[in-house]
Amino acid sequence: MSTAAAPPSLPLPHRAPAVTARAAPTSNAAHLANLDRLFRARGASAVDTTSAPPVQPVTRRQQPLLRLPSFLARARGGDEQQQAAPPPPLSPRRLERLLQPVAPDGPSPRGDIAAAWRRLHGADGWRGLLDPLHPDLRRELVRYGEFVDAAYGAFLARPDAEPGSRRARVLLPDAAYRVTAPLFATASVGLPAWVAAAAPCAAQRTSLVGYVAVCDSPAEVRRMGRRDIVVALRGTCTVLEWAENVRAGLVPASTSTDTSTEAKVECGFWNLYKTAGDRSPSLSEMVVSEVRRLLDQYAGEEVSVTVTGHSLGAALAVLVADELAGGVAARAGAPVAVFSFGGPRVGNRGFAARVEARGARVLRVVNAHDVVPRFPPGLPLPGYADVGRELRLDSRASPFLRPDADFACCHDLEAYIHLVDGFLGSHCPFRDNAKRSILRLVKNQGGNVKQLYISKAKDMRIQLDGGSAGTDMAGSMLGRVDMPGAASNVVECVH
Repeated sequence: MSTAAAPPSLPLPHRAPAVTARAAPTSNAAHLANLDRLFRARGASAVDTTSAPPVQPVTRRQQPLLRLPSFLARARGGDEQQQAAPPPPLSPRRLERLLQPVAPDGPSPRGDIAAAWRRLHGADGWRGLLDPLHPDLRRELVRYGEFVDAAYGAFLARPDAEPGSRRARVLLPDAAYRVTAPLFATASVGLPAWVAAAAPCAAQRTSLVGYVAVCDSPAEVRRMGRRDIVVALRGTCTVLEWAENVRAGLVPASTSTDTSTEAKVECGFWNLYKTAGDRSPSLSEMVVSEVRRLLDQYAGEEVSVTVTGHSLGAALAVLVADELAGGVAARAGAPVAVFSFGGPRVGNRGFAARVEARGARVLRVVNAHDVVPRFPPGLPLPGYADVGRELRLDSRASPFLRPDADFACCHDLEAYIHLVDGFLGSHCPFRDNAKRSILRLVKNQGGNVKQLYISKAKDMRIQLDGGSAGTDMAGSMLGRVDMPGAASNVVECVH
């Protein structure tokens, strides 16, 4: 990757004025004083919690955990394992702010990117923007990662949602966008009848996999320089999707506009993309139909199509971009960009060449310690190849994560967003002024977070992994609105 600084056409945004933090409540004074001693002793001091008032239970559905199967996780040593790197020099007040659901001084300000959005979306292959990472591109990546997280949230809230029903609701992280259509993917395989009868949920072939959204805020359209259409896709969450994932044979990726057999893709990904359900069209048909409708609706405007996904969703995002760039988006003159997180390889070199030839720009965000982007292997045959540019991150660069973080953490979407938010460059330390809260990271990957922050989270009375339903303070602090009638049990999702 290039190490050149960003060109003048993408100036660094002005730093927002600092906001004076409010004084800590009197009941927390003992905690902050003890935490200060805890920092100096690097975890040797005990935290006095006797003066803290009890936390009243909050009736809220416990947030599901997004993680890989437990057999892939390492045995966690807990308190007895010492950390290889010392904690960052954060003040108690700064750490407490990072453990809040939203920073008191708000998120990082968004600059005007109207003149530079095409470069930020890969018009010249992100030359000079990746290493060091340009601040505007960082904010774009974090935002699209949050769009993918919303796709996970929609599925986990209603895993039994079906096409055409009103049960599929998506809560977007950005009020400037609105959802125009939910997206469903159908597996080409099924379970034996006796298994399906015993576990109907596991046998469900068609599941909510994402959504299409469009920016309809005039102010945001002016700031971004165009109207943005987003296609967001989650990772693997069902048994049948896992069954498709392991079907690694290559099949021709033929479309209505290209019948060439040179381009080949993984069989399972292609099946999920092209298989129609009993009462629904295929994911391919849904995306193309909705994007065509939106492009017609906003004909005459400057429009972009951004496809984003994590894990399996990252693979499907490349298939979506390939088809749109070779069809409806190309005819409308709308550029197509992909921002993927932890995605596996999708197809062979012929497919990668076709994606590039059609003009779809792909930026793959990859954690160096994540095993998923290494599969299927490129060599020996069948010859899978990477698509587009790569932004390589390193989970060991985070001052908050354990250096021996397991496979689940290295592939977790929230961990990816956390790493993007703190990345400056390949030879730079973690960004010390990153504003993204680490509360959800502590919640999802508690065993992989350094013990110092777990202790502080407990000191703040945050209920961590394993809490009972109805007493999940962390879930309530995340600010998510649960769907009406949602079940209170924990749903585990693998991706």
